[in-house]
Amino acid sequence: MAGEISQDQLCAVTIAPAGLDGVLGLPAAPQGVVLFAHGSGSSRFSPRNTLVAQALRASGFATLLFDLLTAEEAEERRNVFDIALLSERLRMATAWVRRAPETAGLAVGYFGASTGAAAALVAAAVETIAAIVSRGGRPDLAGQTLARVRAPTLLIVGGRDTAVLELNRAAFCALRCEKQLTIIPGATHLFEEPGALEAVVDHARRWFLTHLPGAAR
Repeated sequence: MAGEISQDQLCAVTIAPAGLDGVLGLPAAPQGVVLFAHGSGSSRFSPRNTLVAQALRASGFATLLFDLLTAEEAEERRNVFDIALLSERLRMATAWVRRAPETAGLAVGYFGASTGAAAALVAAAVETIAAIVSRGGRPDLAGQTLARVRAPTLLIVGGRDTAVLELNRAAFCALRCEKQLTIIPGATHLFEEPGALEAVVDHARRWFLTHLPGAAR
């Protein structure tokens, strides 16, 4: 057991067969589980994703923050932009939560940031996923796979993150699933402005509450 916050249990886990390190967060009675796919240069300790995960657990969702690459793999810069590899690791983690006693049978959602958002969309084109949220993501890197995504998808982008916003608008048009593009006024790529990350948390929480089966609305 890695620690405890309120009634949540935070457990250090290792995801086989790649040996990926992660933290599984469990509220008292989880109604679904959200897997986090971080962006390039980040890890399971991402402070922004940690904040989102805490809010989701408070709303009744289990969370899994994990490293998509081993320490050795992360030293190869090209690996952090290898969407096929990252999506394969996300699918590996999805299989893990579906086997784990604490999360087996729960509906699965994905929360992706930066390149992790593309990995989430590519994985969701194969896996049965209940909902996806992208924060400042690069869904455009999912390419033609976007048209095969069936999970309801929320794209959240900062209004001042102009280049990424245009890429999200193009990706939004390519999606054929239930979808929404939400722009946080005045926010830049990392949502560091006052209230910006809190707005992300609120939109993500409501999306998962709406779309994950079993969630208390």
